[in-house]
Amino acid sequence: MEDCLFCKIVAGEIPGDMVHVTEHTVAFRDLNSQAPTHVLVVPRDHYTNAAELAAADPAALAELVTTAAAVATAEGYDDYRLVFNTGAEAGQSVFHTHLHVLAGRPMTWPPG
Repeated sequence: MEDCLFCKIVAGEIPGDMVHVTEHTVAFRDLNSQAPTHVLVVPRDHYTNAAELAAADPAALAELVTTAAAVATAEGYDDYRLVFNTGAEAGQSVFHTHLHVLAGRPMTWPPG
């Protein structure tokens, strides 16, 4: 998608603070950090949200979670939160599937 911010980061057109890169995923620090570690894991291919990705390519969805675990481990955390926001009312603001990895502070429930 030519207008997609995350597609531009994946393509290297816009810089991102990359922390982990695989053949199918890219992980970079969130600019609006909500925890000491707040990393976004995105598929290289464009899908609007997690549900769309799961329907089209379940293995790619699983790889997002595997990459997120690798990021948490590399950052030194065994305890972390993974979050997908699907749709504007759920808080999704960039419509390219992305998994939030949050760690480094106590997480409350329910989230905000």
